[in-house]
Amino acid sequence: MIVCAGNNESFSFATPIGVGLVNASINLTELFAAQKPKNILFIGTVGSYGKFKEFDIVSSNSATNIEIGFLENFSYSPILEQIDGIDANVSHETLRKIVVNSSNFITSNSVQSVLFLKYGLDLENMEFFAVLKAAQKFRIASLGLFCVTNYCNQNAHEEFLQNHTRAKAILENAVFKDYKKFLQ
Repeated sequence: MIVCAGNNESFSFATPIGVGLVNASINLTELFAAQKPKNILFIGTVGSYGKFKEFDIVSSNSATNIEIGFLENFSYSPILEQIDGIDANVSHETLRKIVVNSSNFITSNSVQSVLFLKYGLDLENMEFFAVLKAAQKFRIASLGLFCVTNYCNQNAHEEFLQNHTRAKAILENAVFKDYKKFLQ
């Protein structure tokens, strides 16, 4: 099964789950309870903290839910901050663990991007942590496939808007080329 956030990030072959951590959690729980898929591929766009370039295609099965306040020692959380999905058993980058951070906020400050990189985080996408958490609860193999639209800096939103259509086309091609197994 293939899922996406929805709204302006929809694909004809993917089920939209909602934008943000809460919407994705609620809708995935309902979807998994009703359909119980064997595996799930979440596709979407990501912002880069600096390691990946615009239009890079990246796969991951590791996510965090870290806010800027945590990195700057203004807050703490009693809940698990990082999750690894159940391996979807598809060929993807295995040389290095790629960690996607999820938050309901988009980083628009390059100083914070450097802090995220130092903490071992590579990219950010609003929904991916929720996807992995719901998949783990239902014991569903999971993977994320992403295309970088922007760097997480003061121009993040403008770069995202400028690159979004092209990134969606790149993602769609990648799905049909390398991830057909999830279309069944």
